[in-house]
Order: sequence, then structure tokens, then C-alpha cells
Amino acid sequence: MIRVTPQPEPDDFDKNVRKKGLKYLEKKGLNIDEPLPKGAQIAPYWRDCMTELYHAYSGICAYLAVHFERTIGGGTVEHYAPKSRRVELAYEWNNYRLASSIMNARKNNFEDVLDPFEITTGWFHVELVSGRIYPDPELTGQLQKQVKQTITRLGLDDRNNREMRARHFHEYCEKLYPKEYLKRRSPLVWAEAHRQGLLETEG
Repeated sequence: MIRVTPQPEPDDFDKNVRKKGLKYLEKKGLNIDEPLPKGAQIAPYWRDCMTELYHAYSGICAYLAVHFERTIGGGTVEHYAPKSRRVELAYEWNNYRLASSIMNARKNNFEDVLDPFEITTGWFHVELVSGRIYPDPELTGQLQKQVKQTITRLGLDDRNNREMRARHFHEYCEKLYPKEYLKRRSPLVWAEAHRQGLLETEG
């Protein structure tokens, strides 16, 4: 993960998502100050802003820090604060993180995952040849624990994610694309290559 800068709410978000959602909750008699009743489902009006969310965050998954094409499917609106427990945030733009469907499913309702809006880039280190991800060894004990929990909860260090990060770096080293493209495609790999002084210098 790298830090994600929160983006402004779209102009029509209030009309298309927030007001419709709050009206729906009121109609259903659901108290926004209490968790949802067990098993309760609510109308997914947040899906109506998926296009705006995708473009606002340049198609970058907030947890994997890689770009994905929306046309292949798998992009989701992830509620950082679980809507089942914080229903008052179910229809709030600033609670949404652009996430791949796999990351969304792994995050689920767990609350031990660090918020991409609040972390510092550099807390997650990557061995670029292997793709292994691990906490910055210089973090305090508590922060190291939180980074490890996030890596474990989201499966950021599983075999497929390691292979993906290593492949992105390898393809850059093979000069299959320039560093500017690496930055758009795989921002965490780019940030780590930059931190480690492994990007080609201009000229």
C-alpha cells in the first residue's frame, strides 16, 4: 500500500447517492446511529458513483496499489468503515475506497486494516526481485504490527501478488516500458524502486 490522497466528492454525489440512500434508510425505519440488524441488506446506491470513483482514483486499487482496467470487471466500491456497523457512512463518498473485488472480499467487515488515506508511503517495503512485501523495519513496534496485520488480512504477500509485483519490476528492467508507465501501472513498485534508487535517471 501507498498513501492515497482523498479526492473531492463528485458534483452529483449528494443527489445520486447520499440523499437517495438516507431517504431509503428512513423509509426502511433503520436507525443510522445503530449497526444494521443482523442479516439486513441495504440498497447499493454507492454503485451509482463507481465510474466517478474509478476515474477520481485513476483506476488504482487502494489496497494493492496497482492499476486495473474497469472493462474487465472486478472494480468495487469498498466501504472502509463497514456499512454493517457504521450505516451512517454507507452513502458517504469519503468512506469509499476503490478496490478490486478480491481486496474488497478480503477486507470485508474487518477493522484491523490500515486506511490508505492515513498511512505514509514507505511503511510497506517491497523486495523488488521477489515481490515480497513487509513492514519498514524502522517503524515502531505498534506500527509494524499494524502493517503486518494489514498484509496478512489482505493477503498482500500471497504468491500471486508477489509474482505480480516482481513481474512489473522485471518488465520495467527489461525496458518493456518507461518509468512513467510503471508509475501509472504499479505505483507501489514505482515508489519502492524510487526509494531504493533503482529507477533510471533522466538523460
